[in-house]
Amino acid sequence: MSTNKPIGVGIIGASPGYTWATLAHLPALATLPAFRVVAVSTTRTESANETAKKFCVPRAFGRPEPLIEDPEVELVVVSVRAPSHAPLVRAALAARKHVFCEWPVGATSADTGEFAVLAREAGVRTVAGLQRRLAPGVRHVKKLIDEGYLGQLRSVNVIGSVPLLGARRPASWAYTADLQNGANALHTMTAHFLDTALSVVGEPASFQALVARQFSEATLEETGEKIPVTAPDQIEVAGTLRSGAVFSVRIESGKRNGANIAWTFTGTEGDLALGPDLALVGARGDGQPLTPIEVPADPAWPARGELSDDAFQTAHLYAGFAAESPLVPTFDDAARFRRMLEAFVESSTTGRRIEWPER
Repeated sequence: MSTNKPIGVGIIGASPGYTWATLAHLPALATLPAFRVVAVSTTRTESANETAKKFCVPRAFGRPEPLIEDPEVELVVVSVRAPSHAPLVRAALAARKHVFCEWPVGATSADTGEFAVLAREAGVRTVAGLQRRLAPGVRHVKKLIDEGYLGQLRSVNVIGSVPLLGARRPASWAYTADLQNGANALHTMTAHFLDTALSVVGEPASFQALVARQFSEATLEETGEKIPVTAPDQIEVAGTLRSGAVFSVRIESGKRNGANIAWTFTGTEGDLALGPDLALVGARGDGQPLTPIEVPADPAWPARGELSDDAFQTAHLYAGFAAESPLVPTFDDAARFRRMLEAFVESSTTGRRIEWPER
């Protein structure tokens, strides 16, 4: 978006407290002169006013419609729970506004594909909230691989084992137990962790997957109520990339101890690895310890300052949108990626290896 005027942003779901909008979006936008937050909305005028006052936003609404209709809002940010994305995204696209929607963009693959079509028809730009792919450490891994640091890429491994979405959950997360709500170990955790790797090494050529559910019920922490669980909690994928390298994915929710998030890239000449905070380590040669690799600052991208990891990564997604960077994931990318996740389920159900078509 090449203009000297800041892009007007309206954020739906900017409730005060521990929400993604107030922890990531608003702090990130406050550091970016290419944007100006002109409106926020929540389900109550009082809470919207509280957020607006804290972040110096001029307008606050107790419902989303006035925000979407506001002529100063050019980019609508949908930062609510996944089951509520659909009507808000449809309304924003109908108003011909640019849309930034948190992942998963749609609770279903059909919704996600529909949104991609509607965005193209409206002639607007879109952002899917897969923010890790633009993080400095991730982009630097791609640069090093492209420059030959690893030699020929042999393998990529993704691990995401976390305590979330296990046998006990807060009541506010009860909706994650239902597969149809689209917020679970497959559609959120696998998506975020796998997209980070694929943004570096490209799409797979073929794969075989196991998608399993071991928790048949979950207990709500505040009340002790037991609710049925239909969403999967373990995902394993093994396959090959178009380059010929092998890739593997191991995602597990409800991990009691020893949680781990890691991405490793192995080549004929060395190794690179990213940890949970996306700090980079690597080594070349044989038998060498992995040591920290400094990621050089790039003046074309946001500075870290006092931003949290989440806000810093989100700032890069916004900066990429302003610069019209091809690195930014769109609704078209989201629709294709969502089809890949469904192909994991197909592979698991049929026991077949899936050949993934090229774009």
